[in-house]
Amino acid sequence: MAEIICTVDVVLLTLLDGQLRVALLRRDHEPFPGVLALPGGYIHPDQDGDTQVAAARVLLEKTGIVSPYLEQLATFSGRGRDPRGWSLSICYYALVPTEVIRLAGHPEVVLVPADGIAGLPFDHQQIVAAALERVRNKSSYSSLPVYLCGDTFTLPQLQSVYEALLGEPVNKVSFRRKIEEFDILEPIEGAMETGKAHRPAQLYRLKSRYRNRLSLTDRGLGTG
Repeated sequence: MAEIICTVDVVLLTLLDGQLRVALLRRDHEPFPGVLALPGGYIHPDQDGDTQVAAARVLLEKTGIVSPYLEQLATFSGRGRDPRGWSLSICYYALVPTEVIRLAGHPEVVLVPADGIAGLPFDHQQIVAAALERVRNKSSYSSLPVYLCGDTFTLPQLQSVYEALLGEPVNKVSFRRKIEEFDILEPIEGAMETGKAHRPAQLYRLKSRYRNRLSLTDRGLGTG
C-alpha cells in the first residue's frame, strides 16, 4: 500500500504599501520546479511534537522567520492535489510586519499581492483564499491585525491596518472604543511619533500577555 504524503504549508501574510501580500518561494525540486509556492515541507515524526511545531520549523527553515502568531487554518487532502500520490497538508497562516521579513533577509522570498493570486501549484490558491477569508473575518472581531504592525505604532497606524484588511473605512470613535475593550495595548511612556504634519501621536506596544494570543469581542468593529 502506498504511503500518504503528509506535509504542512504556511500562508505567511504581511502588509506592504497598504496591500496584503503573501510570501512565496520558488520550488527547487519536482514536482513543479521553479514555480512559486507556499513555504511547506514534510512532517518529521521523529522531530516534530505536533503539526504546529512542524509548521513553525518549516517556516523558520524556509524563510528564516519566527512568527509571533501561527494558527491552524484547515487540512487539505485528496488523491488529485499532488502528482506524487494521495496527500494531505495541515495548513497554517501567520502574520508578520514587513520589517520582520526584510530583517530575515531570505533572498528567495517573493511577496506577491494576495488578492487575485494565480499560477500556484497543488491547491495553494485554494489555501491562500481560505487564509484570506479567515483573516478578514477574524479582523472584524479580534486583535489579529496588530500582528501586521511593528513593535511600536500609533492608533492611527493600527486603524489603517484594520482598514486595509477589512477593505473599508472604520469609524474612528468605534475603533478606539473597541481597542480599549480589547485591552491589548500599553502606551510607551514618553514615546511619541514626531516629524509628521499632524501633532505628535502616542506610541503603543502590545501587552506581553497578548504577544502570542488574540483578544476577541462578540461585536464587530463599526465602519463608515
